[in-house]
Amino acid sequence: MQFTLLINTIAIMLIALCPAFGQEQLTLRDKAEECYERMEYAAAIPLYEYLLQVKKPHVKDMERLASAFLYINDYEQAENWYARAVQTPRHRPEALWGYVQALRQNGKYTEAKVQLLDYQRQYGDSPRVQLAIQGCDSAIRWIASPTAHRLHNLREVNSALAEFAPFPLKDKLYYVGEPRSSGKSRSGMSGQSYLRLFTANRAGHELSFAEPFDVTFNDARYHIGPLAASEQGDTLYVTRTAVGKHTERYRKDGRRFRKHNLELKLYVRQGEQWREEDFPYNKVEAYSVGHACLAADGQTLYFASDRPGGMGGVDIWYCIRDAKGAWGRPVNAGSMVNSPGDELFPNIFADALYYASDGFAGMGGFDIFVAQGSRGEYRTRQNLRYPINTAGDDFGMAPLLVDDDAFEGFLSSNRRGGLGSDDLYTVKLHQPSRQITLEGRAHDRKTRDGLGETMVTLFDDQGELLARKQTDEYGFFRFALQPGQTHWVFADHKGYMADSTRLAPMDNLRDTSVHVALYLAPLNKVGDKIVLENLYYDFDKHDIRPDAALVLNQVVRVMRDNPGLRIELSSHTDSRGSDDYNMKLSQRRAQAAVDYVVGRGIAADRLQARGYGESRLVNLCTEIANCSEAEHQANRRTELEVIQ
Repeated sequence: MQFTLLINTIAIMLIALCPAFGQEQLTLRDKAEECYERMEYAAAIPLYEYLLQVKKPHVKDMERLASAFLYINDYEQAENWYARAVQTPRHRPEALWGYVQALRQNGKYTEAKVQLLDYQRQYGDSPRVQLAIQGCDSAIRWIASPTAHRLHNLREVNSALAEFAPFPLKDKLYYVGEPRSSGKSRSGMSGQSYLRLFTANRAGHELSFAEPFDVTFNDARYHIGPLAASEQGDTLYVTRTAVGKHTERYRKDGRRFRKHNLELKLYVRQGEQWREEDFPYNKVEAYSVGHACLAADGQTLYFASDRPGGMGGVDIWYCIRDAKGAWGRPVNAGSMVNSPGDELFPNIFADALYYASDGFAGMGGFDIFVAQGSRGEYRTRQNLRYPINTAGDDFGMAPLLVDDDAFEGFLSSNRRGGLGSDDLYTVKLHQPSRQITLEGRAHDRKTRDGLGETMVTLFDDQGELLARKQTDEYGFFRFALQPGQTHWVFADHKGYMADSTRLAPMDNLRDTSVHVALYLAPLNKVGDKIVLENLYYDFDKHDIRPDAALVLNQVVRVMRDNPGLRIELSSHTDSRGSDDYNMKLSQRRAQAAVDYVVGRGIAADRLQARGYGESRLVNLCTEIANCSEAEHQANRRTELEVIQ
């Protein structure tokens, strides 16, 4: 998450590239370790994957690979490798903690809580662990019953780089972004160009003509932004990384460091120019000040700072302007707002303070909160829940309209499904006049009985999690659907192969109920066997097709969630070609399927590849029969059988 650069500090201004593989004095593990330490995770991943292709892999290599996947936001792969690492003796406590983070990012808060309780038993209790457990309990409730807010990614301005901290002013939206620049001056932490201020034309929620803010101070040496402004836009409050010799000095591990803290600058319009002023309470040699916002009265300025006297790391503070126009001394916003963690990105709307915090129970990362009141007199604090908050970092809430029945605004987030790093989103409260209700039941495929305690997840057509809950003891579940949208329903239960179904878009011209039945195949005793439906191969090929990969990912989940399970993946061909050739082709196909599963973190000794050629046809399409391509493809299948 790039916005942490704005409140943490910058100690390294350039990051070196990963060493070239031709450096023969380094072992492969040395190269992997150096890539990892330099945060070149994309380069480190294939090296660790190669190192792990042995019978007795090093647990540290598994932990590093899992961590690298976590850093590049491939949470499914991170979960796979962390799951394997924590089942290995001598894994580090950090691996179990990383596993918790991956589970939360995948929306698996029930499973994350199980691991947190295990962490608590092994390594002792702490405020961090207690907070994470409370957050899991809250998130389980919130995802099971999400609010009616709907978020939309602003793809017209977002990119693979970071865009965050929206500030609407008149017909413009100001925000912070990473320029698409090929210049040599880059941040050491992100490896990207230094952050700059951008503007976009705004018509309600519609944005256009995004470009860098055309002012001289936007060409700062290091990071600049976010921005806030007076109601008329004639005074700007801009956060920037301090330059010059005035830096905070500290020692760590016997070495000396200098940190470039944040400072708050005021820019007052004078004709076509901007006069720069210092905020009187900057002290860059000791702490950071930034993330300002101005209350509607124009007399109260809120900001984030790690100055002494706070509740924890970074707190929300405020200053009051006196009759002469000078800012009074900073006052802490109090314990209703601040925590032992960090509070960032304050924004005032009406009589409420919106801000981001990681110090109260939440869904993970930074969550957006709202506190009612003003200055130091805040009465309540509320987490805005799911889907405004997620397991990622959600921050920079900028409301446009708030009343009992409506909410509109902007926010920023690095949640799953975005275009890159941090993205800008619109958020609206949507209460449809008609209801579309999904009513379903999960079944044991063999007995046809209802399957209680099955986890059922509702996704949109982009794979974004909409809601997640357990079935009741009889296997029943219910969700509210969004009109005009494709939905996927996915049911998962330990010891079973998952099942899913797609629901086509429906309107909400009237109250509607939709009914589905999901059948999960048991895989809990030797001899249990299923055909992996929709896992097919092209004629005369053994490559894993994209549609086949989706099916094999379910096999990975089953193996990951059932660590004692051993299976045979058997492959079958159609009747075309010689018996000997088909036998060899089927063996290659079975091995390709096994290799795919092993490559996603499952130990190779838990799988067996077996090719049966054309010896087990499922229809009458022998070599002399006149069959369609679809009938032949039905024979090109893969089966899964429990062997232990």
